[in-house]
Amino acid sequence: MGDILVGTCSWTDKALVSSGWYPSGRRDAEGRLRHYAERFPVVEVDSTYYGLPRPRNSELWVERTPPGFLFDVKAFSLLTGHPTRPEAVPADLRPALLRGAGLRGGTRTWSRRVADGALLDEVWARFAEALLPLRSAGRLGSVLFQFPPWFRAETAGEAFLRQSRERARGWPVAVEFRHPSWWQDDRRERTCALLRELGVAAVAVDMAQTLSVSIPPVAPVTAEELAVVRFHGRNAAWGTGSKEDRFRHAYTAGELAAWVPRLRGMAERARQVHVLFNNCCGDAAVRAAECMEHMLAGRVAAR
Repeated sequence: MGDILVGTCSWTDKALVSSGWYPSGRRDAEGRLRHYAERFPVVEVDSTYYGLPRPRNSELWVERTPPGFLFDVKAFSLLTGHPTRPEAVPADLRPALLRGAGLRGGTRTWSRRVADGALLDEVWARFAEALLPLRSAGRLGSVLFQFPPWFRAETAGEAFLRQSRERARGWPVAVEFRHPSWWQDDRRERTCALLRELGVAAVAVDMAQTLSVSIPPVAPVTAEELAVVRFHGRNAAWGTGSKEDRFRHAYTAGELAAWVPRLRGMAERARQVHVLFNNCCGDAAVRAAECMEHMLAGRVAAR
């Protein structure tokens, strides 16, 4: 039986910080991470999606957490084909970006489709450099590649997956699809076979099942080392409104209990299962994570 590690998809979310979960005296950057790491063994770093990280960030994360604590790092938006703000890349790369795309400084976003090869190479290199302190310390749980809703199960998508995996050679990688075509009944086994071939972990998701973009709650294990489950909440406003509108959901004990046997089944096929709560509205994610830990330990669930 593999280890099941439970945590949340951020420790810096503004709604969590303002919820009162962090005690007085531990609300600065260092105090928050130390407090979180005393309570959970893993966390997802979502800030790396919004801005290209720096090695110093990783060094501080290692310094402020105990041995064995793991970070699942979300891939920078440009690397997964998402629109990216010019401000998200280092200032020295912006002129090349704008020239290569034929854009003016007022343009709000750009994507890998307009980024020239040399620029994309440099972004990949800097992202890899930023991960190095985590990798060297044995603290990198995975790099999460969450692909956009328009990333369909087709030949071009498979080719891009292969290219991404080649770029991320040697990294522990997890892949989350946001287009349901990858997990449709007639496609599911082909998707699993591709991920197994590439040696990457499939990300299972829990989300509302009433939407046209709903990902079915399949729980495949495609890598011996790792499986990942991300709980997005079950809000029908997914994909619309503010962040709070999309993710506002307080998991009930019954909703979480239904996942317990599935998580244990995944742990029979993978050395580690990372269970991460992304219903980041107030302290809902940390409360759900605490409840899940109680259930997995066989204790009475927190309510």
